[in-house]
Amino acid sequence: MIQRLQSIFLLLAGLAFFSLFALPFATSTVAIPHIFDDLVYDITDNPILIVLTVLGGAVSLIAIFLYNNRSVQVKLSNLVIVLSILLIVLAIILVFNEGTTDQGAETISESAGIGMPIISLIFSALASKFIRKDDNTVRSMDRLR
Repeated sequence: MIQRLQSIFLLLAGLAFFSLFALPFATSTVAIPHIFDDLVYDITDNPILIVLTVLGGAVSLIAIFLYNNRSVQVKLSNLVIVLSILLIVLAIILVFNEGTTDQGAETISESAGIGMPIISLIFSALASKFIRKDDNTVRSMDRLR
């Protein structure tokens, strides 16, 4: 069924990914070349960040409709966990490599967008846990027959 709890968690994980199109990772008060030219660091500053965001959101939403195949749904939710971790690590690496030059590293402040991949990670982990729990329940019922 689509109304299961893990479907809600997967939907929230997908929404957390897609919210990155509106929320920046960090802001700066000083224009730093390459990454903070517009004083905002968001996913549009790097094409790899865009790909990871779209892929993570799309996989989360696709996994919702694979409720008949729980093993694939678990694998996809684990893939979303990996994509969330990659997105966090890559965003932090890019900020510290390109943003912390001698021109004003102290002017960089985190924004709400940096928490969205973490929220997606949490919701994906919860979805994976509930999918496994659901699968164990179905297997135990089959054993009783």
